[in-house]
Amino acid sequence: MADLEKILKRVEQVLERFEATLPHKVSAPDWKSSIAFRWRKRGNTGFLQPVAHPHKIGLADLQGIDDQIDLVEQNTRQFIEGLTANNVLLTGARGTGKSSLVKAVLNKFSARGLRLIEVEKQDLIDLPDIVDLVADAPYKLLLFCDDLSFDADEPGYKALKVVLDGSISATSDNLLIYATSNRRHLMPEYMQENLETKYLGEEIHPGETVEEKISLSERFGLWVSFYPFDQDEYLAIVDYWLGQLGVPEKERTRSRNEALQWALTRGSRSGRVAWHFARDYAGSHKVKGRTGRKMV
Repeated sequence: MADLEKILKRVEQVLERFEATLPHKVSAPDWKSSIAFRWRKRGNTGFLQPVAHPHKIGLADLQGIDDQIDLVEQNTRQFIEGLTANNVLLTGARGTGKSSLVKAVLNKFSARGLRLIEVEKQDLIDLPDIVDLVADAPYKLLLFCDDLSFDADEPGYKALKVVLDGSISATSDNLLIYATSNRRHLMPEYMQENLETKYLGEEIHPGETVEEKISLSERFGLWVSFYPFDQDEYLAIVDYWLGQLGVPEKERTRSRNEALQWALTRGSRSGRVAWHFARDYAGSHKVKGRTGRKMV
């Protein structure tokens, strides 16, 4: 009898471990709990976690990218108004405001029913589950993938490709994908791939490897490109953020040379570099401004 009880106990333990490996049904979150959510994994189960303190940057804080703002803002407005809109790929120079622009349009349109779901690259294989989970949500949703870059054999690459365009199941009308990357085609490009290019008369036919890489980025309906800032644009952004942090105008004028030296040490004149300089300058001059603000 004692042996039978031991066997039954072992069987129960094995069953418990087996059940833990099975996927569990995921319920939709309370969409009113936040304007932004993150896809998280616990074991084999994913869930949407509300973001307690979303980034509060506004469109007015994004300097030097007016054309890019107009494109993304208009596309998002069409989306929340129930009109046709495109998935968006924001690419280009680092630190120029790609991610911040997505967060800024969320803040602008959240009161009109816009919500954001951030998905890390390693979790993109869960995209079909996320799409099914949010299909009936009473909100317009941006599925946000930040700083994407793939190798061809990564599972997330194929999952994103299928969700964008290529699955037998259509994506619901309440969901768009906004992604940022420093690479136009989201994947590394190599010199040897150019050797596959064929020339027929005046026509150029890229090789299969190049075509495969282009095929992912082409599934985004809207491409928005970001470029490095020149010196005057960089200084204008520095001046803006110093003003936001409470630095007096006279001090802002004196800071120009220091701001340029700061950019030289970073090897970049970007919005992010300008923000970092402004924080350092305001702090070193003991200016008590709105230091809780951030630029990404």
